[in-house]
Amino acid sequence: MTTDPATMNPANPLPTDVFQVELRRDVVEATGPDTAAFLQGQLSQDVAGLAVGESRYSLLLQPQGKVDAWLRVVRTGDETFLLDVEEGWGEAVIRRLERFKLRTRCSLAMLDGWRCWAVRGTDRSAVAGSVGSTVAVVVTAWPGTQGFDALGAGLGPFDGIVVVDTDRYLAARIAAGVPALGAELDDSTIPAEAGSWLIERSVSFTKGCYTGQELVARVDSRGSNTPRKLRRVEAIGGLLDGAELFAGQEPVGVVTSATSDGRSALAYLKRSVEPPATVELAGGAAVRVDPLPEG
Repeated sequence: MTTDPATMNPANPLPTDVFQVELRRDVVEATGPDTAAFLQGQLSQDVAGLAVGESRYSLLLQPQGKVDAWLRVVRTGDETFLLDVEEGWGEAVIRRLERFKLRTRCSLAMLDGWRCWAVRGTDRSAVAGSVGSTVAVVVTAWPGTQGFDALGAGLGPFDGIVVVDTDRYLAARIAAGVPALGAELDDSTIPAEAGSWLIERSVSFTKGCYTGQELVARVDSRGSNTPRKLRRVEAIGGLLDGAELFAGQEPVGVVTSATSDGRSALAYLKRSVEPPATVELAGGAAVRVDPLPEG
């Protein structure tokens, strides 16, 4: 299922309707007297500054500054935090944190039976009164659209909001220019390549030192002039799924996520391809290159 064209604004193709979808997320609980200080030194976000119930995006980086994971951190108590991440990445997050957890009173464990419902097109006031105290609510604030995610053990969908499949969610994510682990983000990614929104939402430049900080700070000081940049692309002909992109005979990038109809996608392109621009598929079909939405 793709986003209904009737719900799109041609000048800004972001969904304007309201929907919810169940996402597969791994949830890791971090707890113990040293947890806040430990996570403060490992995550790019200001973890120690979170109030109980507050959440933020954060990067978990290699010492060289490339991406081990992109996650959300929710403070659920003075000594307890939840880290939620794309399905299949929870154990990798635990392994990465354990490598740096020396004489630290912080326990890390996967939580079983937790579910995530993502609501887009409205804020949490739309379900006021139906979010219990056992549920962590993560405000997503994607560019151009409101939304939130609710996490909880055995959590079901919210009443009064249409349930859609993950194709609809994928179309909304691509339209908003939001990256995903395993697609736009992996251990070869420099965070700034994925766009300014990711950095603004996931990095604190005032919190002090954390693992991988040096590369993030250096790239930011130089104006994010990375070798490649994430762009939104639209097929004028042909299909984009997994496609390599060319400028003439020169390969300039590759599609990382595409809608189910193959018409819209995210792609990493060489920095020489500055939008607005046109590139081509292998067969010569034209592809329009757009900047990522801001917000």
